[in-house]
Amino acid sequence: MTQINKNYLNLKESYLFFDIAKRVKNYENEHPGKKIIRMGIGDVSLPLCPAVITEMQEAVAEMGKAETFHGYGPEQGYSFLKKPIMEYYQTFGVFLEEDEVFVSDGAKSDLGNILDLFSKENTVLIPDPVYPVYVDTNIMDGRKIIYLKADQDNHFLPMPQENIQGDIIYLCSPNNPTGAAYSKAQLKEWVDFALSHNSLILFDAAYEAFISDDSPHSIYEIEDAKQCAIEFCSFSKTAGFTGTRCGYTIVPMALHFQDVSINHLWLRRQTTKFNGVSYVVQRAAKAVFSAEGQRQTKKNIEYYKRNAKLMADTMERLNIWYTGGKNSPYVWIRCPHQMSSWEFLDYLLEKIQVVGTPGEGFGKNGAGYFRFSAFSSYEDTIEAMERFYNLFQLNELPDLTK
Repeated sequence: MTQINKNYLNLKESYLFFDIAKRVKNYENEHPGKKIIRMGIGDVSLPLCPAVITEMQEAVAEMGKAETFHGYGPEQGYSFLKKPIMEYYQTFGVFLEEDEVFVSDGAKSDLGNILDLFSKENTVLIPDPVYPVYVDTNIMDGRKIIYLKADQDNHFLPMPQENIQGDIIYLCSPNNPTGAAYSKAQLKEWVDFALSHNSLILFDAAYEAFISDDSPHSIYEIEDAKQCAIEFCSFSKTAGFTGTRCGYTIVPMALHFQDVSINHLWLRRQTTKFNGVSYVVQRAAKAVFSAEGQRQTKKNIEYYKRNAKLMADTMERLNIWYTGGKNSPYVWIRCPHQMSSWEFLDYLLEKIQVVGTPGEGFGKNGAGYFRFSAFSSYEDTIEAMERFYNLFQLNELPDLTK
């Protein structure tokens, strides 16, 4: 008899953003004609930049000619993309070997797939609140999860504790959902902790392009991090590839557990289970690192950062506690009037037709908090924040910064 993986039965009934979409759709059906401004899911609104489109169109034309057609490519990615990635890392002092760079269809996929390499007996440390994929992929495998408490007291940046130990540690900086970013000193504490406990750090750097201060763009800016960390990054938020799908994972040659090279295991896994990212998409990603591509994508990032600043400024005017908005496209706020995060979603939808993401959907410690995304248009962000400000100004919002 066929048997299922019963770990899947331990998952929540549906994915966070599916629940939100269902509520919004129900409201939309009941209130036709109402303009709903969506500031929840982290999808971008600006199109791919011209440099990327030009490169992609040239690659498509090549695919239409026998002499320039490309079939299967290297599963770990073409050199013409891996080398610009390496050069980009050099801009913040990190030197990589080409064989350490693996091109993928996105950080989300690799964050789940990397677990193929590690025993289900490993204990996992995951911050709470957190990007749901970290939790769900480990529940699917049946691993024990220990949650690291993130709250206002630690600025939603949990630090190592000797009484809490794990074999695999998830870190995301700048963080999704809270927007908080670790300093170099804080990441050094985590690297030292991992090295002393023979643990692995899975470091999600998907939002590194939004960093505005001296926070590290890569965990490999920390000495000896290559001996304990794998890094994941994505073109989705950097260059708007949410629908185009491309990312990369760094697996250092220096990373070994039980005298086994993790780089070699990942290569073996990818060559077996993955046929690589299409030639056309990799050519498009290559253009992101050209001089013109960098100028254009940075302009788009500044557009979203302006939205984030507008949201942060609105929270300050209303004395609502928040974090993020500086190194991240997300602003994480404490729900006014002690509302629960799901109550706040319904309240905003009903009163001003603005949608965000309930913090509770990211974990127990997200209860009473709410995430806004800066990926809407600037015009919609202005309108949403005007609606938000007018709503809570009229309701004599108490000071929640304390």
